[in-house]
Amino acid sequence: MESVALAHPVALADVLDRPDIWRGDALSCAAVRAVASGFPALDAELPGGGWPTGALTEILPAHEGIGELRLLGPALARVREPLAWIAPPHLPYAPALAAAGIDPTKLVIVRAASEKDALWAAEQALRSNACGAVLVWPRRARYAELRRLQVAAEGARALGFVFRPREAARESSPAPLRVAVETDRGGLALRLLKRRGGPLASPILLAPMPPAARHRQSHVDRPSLPAPAARDLPARLAHA
Repeated sequence: MESVALAHPVALADVLDRPDIWRGDALSCAAVRAVASGFPALDAELPGGGWPTGALTEILPAHEGIGELRLLGPALARVREPLAWIAPPHLPYAPALAAAGIDPTKLVIVRAASEKDALWAAEQALRSNACGAVLVWPRRARYAELRRLQVAAEGARALGFVFRPREAARESSPAPLRVAVETDRGGLALRLLKRRGGPLASPILLAPMPPAARHRQSHVDRPSLPAPAARDLPARLAHA
């Protein structure tokens, strides 16, 4: 059999240097759109240097109210488009949002009668491309449902966050980024359970907040929202 010579031989090193090629043992920074988290130590370990847009990020806090607003607040404050909060466990407290630099008037609070409705609303919000960030709090979510969110996020410009119980870390997930959030000496300890890049052995520590700021953010969560009917979903999302 005759060998066929390539008209333009390409070296492997040249291929690996392409910006759209990601090596599994290296942190992926190319072709990743991101919004800076506001924490340099965290940004240094995230592909693209911040929270990725066009992808699903899974947040797994040790417990509710651990400091979610502090963690995501700087990035959400940079977003100009509406912020969709789907089935939050508690009603956001406007003064705390304002203290974090987030305009409360940009919030779209979506109440859902069931887990299925919440996940559906999050998918529609992502697909609509009308939101700058979509946050959803499902108590339980199957892999196939999370996969639908990931596919919807891939075609969107928004930040996509799904909050799941810490125990869900044992389950597989299609989310490219999974972050476990714990407390450490008054601050937050972030463990990157999954990212596009090599594993991170040690947690990322965020320094404790000043007492005054900690007091403001302790009032982020208010009493749980009442269970509504499915028709409470905003019409612009229901018809997206």
